Amino acid sequence: MEFDLPVTAGALLALVVVGTGGLVGMDVMATDTVLMMVAPSMLVFGLIALFVGVKHGEYRATR
Repeated sequence: MEFDLPVTAGALLALVVVGTGGLVGMDVMATDTVLMMVAPSMLVFGLIALFVGVKHGEYRATR
């Protein structure tokens, strides 16, 4: 399977939505806390991890 930009963005967004939905559904913490603090931080961490993973893949492919 080829991961181009739309597929990768969709997978990342789906993971964040499922995680956010799970936290809201379990009623672990207040919903406004989940939506204002947890969801954005999950998205930022996912983007950082994606960037590091892509750069590591590029490094491995050239060596």
